[in-house]
Order: sequence, then structure tokens, then C-alpha cells
Amino acid sequence: MTGHHTVLVTGATGTTGSRVVARLAADGHTAIAASRRASLPSGAARSVRFDWYDPADHGAALHGVDRAYLVPPIGDPDPAAVMLPFLRKARAAGVRRAVLLGSSAIPAGGPGVGQVHTALPGLFDEWAVLQPSWFMQNFTGDHLHAKSIRSEGVIRTATGTGRVGFVDAGDIAAVAARLLTSASAPPATGLVLTGPQALSHDQVATLFTEATGHPVRHLPLTPAQLRDRLATALPEAFADLLTELDQAIAAGAEDRVTDTVERITGRPPRALRDAVEEWASSPSAACRES
Repeated sequence: MTGHHTVLVTGATGTTGSRVVARLAADGHTAIAASRRASLPSGAARSVRFDWYDPADHGAALHGVDRAYLVPPIGDPDPAAVMLPFLRKARAAGVRRAVLLGSSAIPAGGPGVGQVHTALPGLFDEWAVLQPSWFMQNFTGDHLHAKSIRSEGVIRTATGTGRVGFVDAGDIAAVAARLLTSASAPPATGLVLTGPQALSHDQVATLFTEATGHPVRHLPLTPAQLRDRLATALPEAFADLLTELDQAIAAGAEDRVTDTVERITGRPPRALRDAVEEWASSPSAACRES
């Protein structure tokens, strides 16, 4: 261990935040779990109610904190508008190091979280932006893909034969915890995180078929078909964005693997096959929707 730190974890009940809390606690650090639900995830020293849109919460969340894990507000097309005032307050309160959850699809200076990425060097001396590829948990949690796998045995995308280096949320959390607590400063740059192999959605469907014993297939859609399908459940602008991201995958934008997870944590990233096989043996997989 490299000394004790008190780390504010925003989005602490979410996919990566809950795992960051657990990892920090396992390594002997104090994790302050911040979320709108103000619940106490496993390993958290204490919880605080936190809403990006309610500045009244922000002072209490920052009390005694010297480092922060930042998960942008979900679905907000302009997170910088609410995040930057908080980050300026965090710097004034004594936060020295920040790790931001971004996306491999959004570079510094890009839309959304890309604007927060650009602002970090002017706010903190010690910082990094995690830019993970698409999460493995999209196929096993509450994502549309996971639901359609369980209910229909189908994955619908407009990605064609494009491949993605799907990454496990546990690996993202391990990298975040190491960067937040290491004796050396984070690299002050964006870090693209992937799993060990880039796979097409046809290959993902095959993994699920082999692991579950139930046929799962990838059903390719046109961009227009995907946009129309998403727009029935999501705001139109968000449906447009997700469709554009699928088109980028089809064009090869995510067909890569990096050594970031192993370089920072000292162990190789988890393979999607292992995650699928673990899920297939779980009670949630056994309870397929009718």
C-alpha cells in the first residue's frame, strides 16, 4: 500500500463506481460513496447524497477528501456545465487528484465528456481520463443487449462485422483505484482501456450460444432501423448518438486492443468468454425471460 487516502467516488452504486469502492476498501483506503440514492455499497466508509444538479450536496461530499473518481451524469449531452463548477469547488476544498470516466469513442475536446477531459489539466495537477471501450456488462446486466439476449436470443446492432475490444468493468475499476492511490502521479492523459481481444457481435453471439446452450444470434440492422428502434425508448438525440457510435464500430473505430489494464494493474484484462461463462452459470442467466 502506498499510504492512506480518502477518495470520493461519484456514481458509487453504478457499474464502475461500486467496483471502485470495493477495490479501494480492499486496498485499505477510505471510500466515500456518493450517489443520488445515498446508499452504502460494500466497502464504503460512509455514503453521501450526491446529485450533480444540486450544489447543496457538494460541500458535504467533499469534506475530508483528497482524491476523486468522477462519473459524469448519465445521458447529459453537456456534462461540463454541471461538472466544472463542482470540480472548481473540489480543487478549492483540497482535492489534488482526479480520475475521470470517459469513453474510447470520445476524444479530448470532443462532445460531452470530451469537454470535461479538456478542462482537467487546468483544474488538477494530478489527473487521468479513463477511456474504456464498450463494457462486457452490456451483455449481462440491464442493457438493451442483455435484455434481448435473455428474452429473444438476439443481439441487434448496426455494427456489421466491426469488432470491439470489450472491457470488463472490474478491470476499469482496478485501473481507476491504482491511479487514484499510487505513490506516483497519474499520467495526465487519456488511457484507452480494452479487453484482450477485439470481437464482432457475431462472435459475441457465438460465445453466448456456446456458454448457455441456447441459440443466440446477431441480427444486423441498418442505421435507420436501429435509430427507429432506439427512439421508441430513448430521447431522439441519444438514439442518434448511439446509432452513430454503431456506425463508427462498423467502420473499424473500436477494432483495437491496448495493454493499459496489464501495464497499470500488473495482470492481464479479463476475456469476454470468461465473463460470459461466469454469467451463464449464475441464477440470473437461468431465469431467462419468457
